[in-house]
Amino acid sequence: MPPSFPTPGGSSEDSSKPSGPNSSPSFTQNILTALIVLVMIGAGFALYEQYNQGTEEIPLSKLASQIKDGQVEEITVEGEDITAKIEGEDKDRVTQKEANTALTETLSNYGVTPEMLSSIDTEINDPSGIGYWLATLGPFLLPLLLIAVFIWFLSRQVRGGGGAGGMQPFSFGESKAKMIDPEEPGDKITFDDVAGVKEAKQELREVVEFLSNPEKFIDIGAEIPKGVILMGEPGTGKTLLARAVAGEAQVPFFSISGSEFVEMFVGVGASRVRDMFEKAKDIAPAIIFIDEIDAIGRTRGSGVGGGNDEREQTLNQILTEMDGFEPNEKVIVMAATNRPDVLDPALLRPGRFDRRIRVDTPDINDREEILDIHAEEKPLTDDVDLRTLAERTPGFTGADLESLVNEAAIRAAQDDRKQVSQEDFISSIEKVMLGPERESHLLSDHEKKITAYHEAGHAVVSSVLEHADPVHKVSIISRGKAAGYTLNLPTEEKRFKTRREFVDELAYALGGYVTEQMIFDDITTGPANDIKRITKRARAMVTKYGMSDTLGPIAFEDDEGNPMYGRRAGDSKEYSQEVAAKIDEEVSQLISNAKKRAKKTITEHRDLLDEIANRLIENETIERDAFEAILRDHGVEVERDESDEEYKKEEQKTEASSKEGKTNADKDNSED
Repeated sequence: MPPSFPTPGGSSEDSSKPSGPNSSPSFTQNILTALIVLVMIGAGFALYEQYNQGTEEIPLSKLASQIKDGQVEEITVEGEDITAKIEGEDKDRVTQKEANTALTETLSNYGVTPEMLSSIDTEINDPSGIGYWLATLGPFLLPLLLIAVFIWFLSRQVRGGGGAGGMQPFSFGESKAKMIDPEEPGDKITFDDVAGVKEAKQELREVVEFLSNPEKFIDIGAEIPKGVILMGEPGTGKTLLARAVAGEAQVPFFSISGSEFVEMFVGVGASRVRDMFEKAKDIAPAIIFIDEIDAIGRTRGSGVGGGNDEREQTLNQILTEMDGFEPNEKVIVMAATNRPDVLDPALLRPGRFDRRIRVDTPDINDREEILDIHAEEKPLTDDVDLRTLAERTPGFTGADLESLVNEAAIRAAQDDRKQVSQEDFISSIEKVMLGPERESHLLSDHEKKITAYHEAGHAVVSSVLEHADPVHKVSIISRGKAAGYTLNLPTEEKRFKTRREFVDELAYALGGYVTEQMIFDDITTGPANDIKRITKRARAMVTKYGMSDTLGPIAFEDDEGNPMYGRRAGDSKEYSQEVAAKIDEEVSQLISNAKKRAKKTITEHRDLLDEIANRLIENETIERDAFEAILRDHGVEVERDESDEEYKKEEQKTEASSKEGKTNADKDNSED
């Protein structure tokens, strides 16, 4: 069974890395390069080995002896090297003469007369300059050349491993921020492209005005905030708002994620911060946007990662750069995070990120505007009502709504239709909230009956209790991890929740558990998620919201205290064991009372429970209108919000039918 409100989800905005000539080489290219280098090395060694196999080095005295015996046919002299060809042998003999001495003079010392040499073909070759130096330095240069090739090959691998721009050996400290040029129309986004978030856009217009006309503020002595931080749930459009500011102001926009500053090398993050700020100052006015700043901006001194780790050095450099800004530098730093509670206090002090803007989840009007923007380029049928879709998506973020419209278009395309219908959107809402239908997940008849009664129990309790949200749909078709689900949505936008609403929510969540126990005298694993959710909710009522009559308005727990979020360990519980026992007792009491209320409600409306369960077993799904008709047949009052579009349509149909009946009655009376 799903929660009453759709879980806020969506993905944080990201900027894709460009591919191009600097992108990493492919695997095939790397293998080819390695093979070529190996072949060259092998060829060099083969030539060297072949040369060695065709010659034999001998002493000069032995060569003189062979000349005396008449065994030498030919002698070649190159510099100091003497090569002799012996009769009947394939291998040549190689030796060296004395430096700066003629061949005849050298051999005469060993008893070889000029007459003996006259019968031998003698060739004197003066070595060229290049050949001489290659022969002399070759044995030393070849190993150095091989080492240089090996280092070059490794540097290509390191450069490619860093992606676009890469981790080049001499560019570790360069900024990896992607710059969006305002002159490129394809990348330009303005406030008109961002629906909702009216208050956030109003505050950001001050930033736009400063970047567009900074002299207006500087002349009067005013200083615009140096740092603006956007806080909100994932998918609410924080990155989109930052880009809209750059588009409105027509200034360069440097975008980077907080995690891109930190590398395994010490000092790289701080160096990249310095480089990024220098680039922004050179082309000011400009905007620096750091997405997910909590990756490097967590509270220091928590003991996680040591006191001088790379992340803290990067944070210190950001603090230094922001504190060193001058009013006329016209550079504004923007950041986004969904965890503002873990940020270091030094980041949020005046002079740094002193302007904090909350980006809330959109209300019904904002959701309608967001849906209109995303559906603008998609062909829709005449029955599509975006207002109705906005009413059925409370808690959805902008990313959720974008996914909803895309899923509806995909569904229409899969059915080979050219337009997206209202039914596509309705089905996509459930897919985004719960996941796709699991058509292969077939239940046995007994499991189907258990699921039907489980969901019927939720539906009955939610429909009867005063402060529970009305049911829009009940189904036993598997979606995601749920074997069935009861979709109940609030009738109006709510910023607060009362204790009575929480109490009814606990009873509603236990409706399936109690029904299984009553009907089958047993419990399955189906209510596991319900139990987990109500336990968490009941504990929050006692420890966070002060909704316990016994313990009073005291906050015993909060979201701080987790060392992984930059808080000190040991601070999460600041109460005694006796108080902990009372908290457990209060939580148990709340759940016990909710179970009694659910059981009483189901017992009093047993006929309604059986009717809904049987209808689910037969049809698998009950929509809102059909469900409310069943409630009326069993004497359960159904209340509709007068602002509900579906309610208005039904009222109009009822009025039209009444007028038509009255007209017919008047005609009958006139005839009489």
